[in-house]
Amino acid sequence: MKEKKTRKAYRLDVGRNWDGGAALPDERARIAFWLDDGEIAVHVEAPFHDDPAPSGPAGEKEGLWSHEVVELFLLGKNGRYLEIELGPHGHHLILSLHGIRQTSGRLAPAHCTTRIDGLRWRGFMKLKPDTALLPFTHVNGYAMHGEGKSRRYLAASPVPGEHPDFHQPARFIPLEALT
Repeated sequence: MKEKKTRKAYRLDVGRNWDGGAALPDERARIAFWLDDGEIAVHVEAPFHDDPAPSGPAGEKEGLWSHEVVELFLLGKNGRYLEIELGPHGHHLILSLHGIRQTSGRLAPAHCTTRIDGLRWRGFMKLKPDTALLPFTHVNGYAMHGEGKSRRYLAASPVPGEHPDFHQPARFIPLEALT
């Protein structure tokens, strides 16, 4: 007999400034994600701000956080976490971290697509994380757009500090709070 899969679905509204103020209605992003027996599926729906695309073809892109991007951070029970970044032009970056800003590896998505449709864009990604990250217990989502002094940093759950710093696992939302 085939073992029944366990699928859990979650949704994040990235609708606050990084420090807690309300974001403008036309800049809010949504992240839906599913955890399915060690596999992660991520769906992003966000405004398209028409920022300059990163150089190079779609695919893995170092420094994607300095472009128009939506990010999902998933924290494991052991303090390790996953940083998933997806941009409207098909660029992505997936980092496995064993401590704050301590990258232990990179992952490639099994599937990744994006589509710009007028003033909005959508993206979908599927990946299988390192089992050392499991189980996931907390999450946060972010969106960035704009350049220079006009750069905007948004969060599902605000992070304190003088400057945006998304690597604050203590500020992540418990997954159980999203169900």
